[in-house]
Amino acid sequence: MIVPLNEYDFLKRALAVYGQQEAVVSGNLRLTYHQVGERVNRWVNLMRGLGVKQGERVAIISQNDHRLMDGFFGAPLAGAVYMPINFRLIADDFNYILNHAEAKILIVEDWLIPAIESVRAELKTVQHFIAFSDGGPLPAGWQNYDELLEAASDEAPAPAEVDENDIATILYTSGTTGRPKGVMSTHRNLYINAMNSIIEFGLKHDDVYLHTLAQFHCNGWGLPYAVTGVGGKHVIVKKYEPGSFFDLATREKMTFACMPPTMINLALNHPLNEAQRATLPREGVRVATAGSAPPMALIKGMQERLGWQVIQIYGLTETSPFLTVSKVKPHMHNWPAEDKYRVQTRTGYTMLGVETRVVDEEGHDVAPDGQQVGEVIARSNVVMKGYWLQPEATDAVIVDGWFHTGDMATMDAEGMIEIVDRKKDLIISGGENISSIEVEGMLYKHPSVLEAACIAIPDEKWGEVPAALVVFKPGATATEAEIIGFCRDNLAHYKCPKSVSFIDALPRTATGKIQKNLLRDKYWQGRGKRVN
Repeated sequence: MIVPLNEYDFLKRALAVYGQQEAVVSGNLRLTYHQVGERVNRWVNLMRGLGVKQGERVAIISQNDHRLMDGFFGAPLAGAVYMPINFRLIADDFNYILNHAEAKILIVEDWLIPAIESVRAELKTVQHFIAFSDGGPLPAGWQNYDELLEAASDEAPAPAEVDENDIATILYTSGTTGRPKGVMSTHRNLYINAMNSIIEFGLKHDDVYLHTLAQFHCNGWGLPYAVTGVGGKHVIVKKYEPGSFFDLATREKMTFACMPPTMINLALNHPLNEAQRATLPREGVRVATAGSAPPMALIKGMQERLGWQVIQIYGLTETSPFLTVSKVKPHMHNWPAEDKYRVQTRTGYTMLGVETRVVDEEGHDVAPDGQQVGEVIARSNVVMKGYWLQPEATDAVIVDGWFHTGDMATMDAEGMIEIVDRKKDLIISGGENISSIEVEGMLYKHPSVLEAACIAIPDEKWGEVPAALVVFKPGATATEAEIIGFCRDNLAHYKCPKSVSFIDALPRTATGKIQKNLLRDKYWQGRGKRVN
């Protein structure tokens, strides 16, 4: 009998093989795998008791927390669809996502209750409002997560009859349109990605993984299954801060973490005395990085100063998420150090079971010369099922079985891809996707703005940040601070322009399209700073 692939299998193995082994460290809480299994049983029984049926959506909005792990493994056991949502969004974003996905259950950290309350009357499908709370009463209509979980039975529930091609999760990702799209990942998608992660990162039972990335992020939810399957230990970091990160890495003897270039840069710029440096774990420590290509200086600094191997990975939420990995191949080991670092800055070669191509506008493969530029397309079992309730958007990116990433790249004779630009004007700042169109839409709401454009400019801390270029209405005026303040009043702060330039007109093509490439070049020559 063929058994469908299901990500609960990773916990099932851990329970059978590593039940007494420490599984989760979250603040002062320490759990064995047996205790994690009991929590997951309670989660499934709780959700079923609240009326959640197979295929229905359970949404959760929280900073990193051990409680998110309950749903990572409980949802596939129950056949529910799990929806971790970006906690940095604003109430209007939560309103749109929850209604669009028709979420039945909403679980949030208690500090997010005011944002949800402001749109609660508009949430038509949410039947139960549940909050994480470490103390104090909750507002009327809210239930305490821990109390509900404790009251639920820890008896093993009957597994749902889930097909591996059923939807496991819907993850809303910002694209180039103002509203996010719901990426439907299947159980098969997540399972294959986890197996690839085990292979490429060399995960094993004595690994200690620090959850530095937000668990709603594709790299944040992409690894718990892999780490669990090999019996590794999860160390939950609620909020990344270099000092506490180093303390935790030392105390728990970290061996693996996933850190975007922004976090690596913050770590390298954090002062460490000789005693602290001497106690840091070194043997076998790997740091995966993604989101944007890391400058060579960051890779070199982490490997030479801390002794931690940097592994660049590339993928998208739509690909569950990993497609490629950049590691020095065996025949390169005797290359000069600078050449090996250069290899590590590339986007990488394809993972097992993944096909990638770099194609020109006619769909022909570009020459593998590291010079000719084309779009990266991929075909694999990790490619999403599609966008939730958006078939036209799905058809626009999955063509003849190939997923079109929108990323422009070269390919060399080694089969190494290198991203050189984005086909669309998506801004990736500190690993977060920001839609330039969404920011522009807000800028146009300012009473003094006639025209506006938002571009990405290089930033030494965040990789890149949004910058606005504004044309005033006749006779109108505003200051940079006023424009930025207006955006911060109406958008999640990380999406807001970090600087504003006022110009007479936006450059356009003959067909009226704004020439953002000219804006970038002009901006870099002015106030922006180009980063090599």
